[in-house]
Amino acid sequence: MATERVAIYPGSFDPLTLGHVDIMQRGSSLFDKIIVGVLKNVDKEPLFTVDERLAMIRDTFRGQDNVEADAFSGLLVDYAASRKATTIVRGVRAISDFEYEFQMALMNRRLAPTIETVFMMPAEEYSYVSSRLVKEVARLGGNIAGLVPKRVEKRLYERVRE
Repeated sequence: MATERVAIYPGSFDPLTLGHVDIMQRGSSLFDKIIVGVLKNVDKEPLFTVDERLAMIRDTFRGQDNVEADAFSGLLVDYAASRKATTIVRGVRAISDFEYEFQMALMNRRLAPTIETVFMMPAEEYSYVSSRLVKEVARLGGNIAGLVPKRVEKRLYERVRE
């Protein structure tokens, strides 16, 4: 029997955008399992807790058995190895993203040569969407419909109005 092809798609996902969802859906067709790894980053002040972000991802992918949401901290390659993942999936929207992601991929390769990095571009309609931008528009009362899943949109508006 062939080895299961497992990929990790890491990020903060604060909040989950339709660009993220696009990468997750397409990644899930390329791999037997894609684990959405929500990074516990103590240096950032997220809008949503790790548990809230995990819940939003799980809710969005309910019924899709090969998409799993999990939290991790520390080195990504260590987490990937612990989950028996052979691939890291990264979304790249623009050249500026690529420069940073390229550096990270090379460092990850140095740390764990058996783990490959795959860059995926989101669908064109999400190529400008970032969690930071979505939060800013929501805080200023702008329309974020079509940029995040419906249930995330509701939770995001509730949170920024608190």
